[in-house]
Amino acid sequence: MTLSRDEAWELLCEWTPSQALRRHARSVEITMRAAAFRYGRGEEDESRFALAGMLHDADYERWPEEHPKRIVSWLEERGEKEVAHAISAHYTGWGVAYESVLDKALLACDELTGFIGACCLVRPDGIASLAPKSVKKKLKDKHFAAKVERHEVRAGAELLEVDLGDHIQFLIDSLRPHADELLLGGRA
Repeated sequence: MTLSRDEAWELLCEWTPSQALRRHARSVEITMRAAAFRYGRGEEDESRFALAGMLHDADYERWPEEHPKRIVSWLEERGEKEVAHAISAHYTGWGVAYESVLDKALLACDELTGFIGACCLVRPDGIASLAPKSVKKKLKDKHFAAKVERHEVRAGAELLEVDLGDHIQFLIDSLRPHADELLLGGRA
């Protein structure tokens, strides 16, 4: 890896003025860092997984019509081809092949991490007592967090060949220690 976390965060902040989207980037960075140990090769993959999580939507706010082309090009220019490919594949509708565990993990963590965050916002104690059963129930409610594409959530778990409930629990456990930073404490 040639790109440091600090350089990536600086770019994210430059391209992403919204605190909400920065929080989402940080949330996915956290879950992807954990995913490196659960689904990948641990420490060997940790920085690459975290970088993909942090930067996957970096160009979305400023250039939504070009997303993710700008961030993919920026990463390729810096020699981060694996991370660039994972970002180019983080939405099934783009038709990019899933070639690595990194590609599959980013798809599996992105949309579901955001959905878990939405679930936390409507609970009095947020993520503190959130369980997969509650998340799955909310996934069935098409009016709740309506912009979250449920098929992307399912596709991610299927590509990783993991049980959706187990993956939800894994993401909750990854996010819970960061509840204050990510504003996942609920509405109490």
